[in-house]
Amino acid sequence: MIRVSKLNHFYGKQRALADVDLAIGKGEIVGFLGCNGAGKTTLMRILTTFLRPASGEVFVAQMDALRRPLDVRRKIGYLPENPPLYPALTVGQYLYFAARLKDVPARKQKMQVDKVIAACSLRAVRDRLIAALSKGFKQRVGLAQAVINEPPVLILDEPTNGLDPVQILQVRDLIKQQGSERTVLLSTHILSEIEQVAPRVLIIQKGEIIADGKQSDLLARAGKKNLEELFLAAVRGEE
Repeated sequence: MIRVSKLNHFYGKQRALADVDLAIGKGEIVGFLGCNGAGKTTLMRILTTFLRPASGEVFVAQMDALRRPLDVRRKIGYLPENPPLYPALTVGQYLYFAARLKDVPARKQKMQVDKVIAACSLRAVRDRLIAALSKGFKQRVGLAQAVINEPPVLILDEPTNGLDPVQILQVRDLIKQQGSERTVLLSTHILSEIEQVAPRVLIIQKGEIIADGKQSDLLARAGKKNLEELFLAAVRGEE
């Protein structure tokens, strides 16, 4: 679903990505970790076609993201840290708008809106203004818009940021459910979230992928007890 080869990017003379190679298959949930400035946001912006790399290849859903960015965007569901919501609309109105924006055929819009409302547990707030929703419900609405066109790839940036413990558990369950239908790349600073949701982990440091594999394999190979120990060892160069 996602394939990156020899990807490089610079901000002025500062190298943000250094010959990044990456392959993520269909149905995988992958946790993406990195310190601030490690290159994580740059890579996600390139994958979502909002940023063009200095060099390298990017394929998403078997399409060249550099030559066909608009087609690739139709194949990606994206939930940024702050969901792109319109507070003056109701949940239902907004999701119909998102369906039209993402080229869901008119005959399928009602079905898709009903489907994501059920999947994201939004029935109780369907007719409420987004402005009146809690942070947790807003995150659910953001996730609903990301999957309303049934994209094969889902990219989530800090999806539980600012939520209370109950809301965090609910959103994590939603993410796990999405993994059965599509490829999910999850970026978060919450290590416990990656431990519980993502079987595979990517760690980026100074623009390079320094660890990639199943959590259990990485922990066993490094002799670490948990993801926190593994992450700290990796970014310190102790592996």
